[in-house]
Amino acid sequence: MKPCSPPPPHLSTPSFANLALCAASAGCACLLAACGPSNAKPDAQDAPPPPAVTVTTPVVRETIDWDEFTGRLASPETVEIRPRVSGYIQEVHFKEGAEVEAGDLLFTIDPRPYEAVVQRMEALVESARSRSELTAQELENVAKLQTNGAISAEDYERRAKAAAEAASTLRAAEAELRQAQLDLEFTQIRSPIAGRTSDARVTKGNLVTGGGSDPTLLTTVVSLDPIYCFIEADERSVLKYRQLHREGKRMSAQFGRVEAEMELALESGFPHKGFIDFVDNALDPATGTIRARAVFPNPDKLMAPGFFARVRVPGSGTYQGLLIPDRAIADDQGTSFVWVLGADNTATYRKVSTGPLLDGLRVVRGGLQPGETVVVDGVMAVRNGQKLDPKPLEEPKAAEPEAAAPAN
Repeated sequence: MKPCSPPPPHLSTPSFANLALCAASAGCACLLAACGPSNAKPDAQDAPPPPAVTVTTPVVRETIDWDEFTGRLASPETVEIRPRVSGYIQEVHFKEGAEVEAGDLLFTIDPRPYEAVVQRMEALVESARSRSELTAQELENVAKLQTNGAISAEDYERRAKAAAEAASTLRAAEAELRQAQLDLEFTQIRSPIAGRTSDARVTKGNLVTGGGSDPTLLTTVVSLDPIYCFIEADERSVLKYRQLHREGKRMSAQFGRVEAEMELALESGFPHKGFIDFVDNALDPATGTIRARAVFPNPDKLMAPGFFARVRVPGSGTYQGLLIPDRAIADDQGTSFVWVLGADNTATYRKVSTGPLLDGLRVVRGGLQPGETVVVDGVMAVRNGQKLDPKPLEEPKAAEPEAAAPAN
């Protein structure tokens, strides 16, 4: 037996062409193997489990739709404090920005010039009173003489006119005295309402002008409890409310108080409860809205005029509403839908029409029936006809009260 001869020199080292040929041959073999029939069956244990989702059933309860409006708070009473008499400010009696009661003293104007006028008028009144009493006594005396014929009618008439003139002079002097007393009283400037003051626009020692056409502004006082909120309701909403009133489903604010709730810019849940007590008598043709006023208690005086607020009022009568969590509703090109589970836990696509959001739950007006099971969490992973692994939605637990800290 002959030993194997060595390979030819040109085959001893594999070339690039040979390697490419080998790779192509291996690829073809794999492709043929893949195209050939396979008798292997997939293992059932390798199938993915159905997706786990959270589900719930709709809540049925008595519901009212609410309409929301924006508004501004305003004070029921706003007073610009201006002097009725002129003079120099003698004293400022209030703390700027503090609350005052009706009748509290705010400013004092130097009363001495007005006290002097009062004293002078008191003297004039006394003089006029003496003159009036004297002429009245003289008239009484000549009246007796005229009865006896001892005095002429002309003399009696002259005494009567003198007595009447003296009485008129007395009344004029008394009126001037009352005016002088009022001017003296007006040197003490008091708050006509209970409320909160602004800053003092004029300080001690300054001359202020009273009465006339442009008296000096001293400060302002605004009342705070209760407080108003003015809103503008659009024409469509107003017509809807009046139609509800005709149908007996809702009171119109024109004929009685309508419930209202309010929240400020940093609040939520409309914590302030009040009522609509006034609706204007005409619609503004420029804006297509009508002005309404809501009244809210403000016992802590924290709400102030000028604050922005949102107000909501009942926009319907009471009805039995169907409510589900808002996150259970998905959107499909502007169409709202939910996933409803059948008896075999199969998901079904269901279009729904929705209403307002109430306490985190969305009102469903159509497309859903009471008792049906709706997917709440995991909506994005659900496909139509897909079997699901439902888990009931857990209600949020109330926060437990914190334990009291031990006394030191």
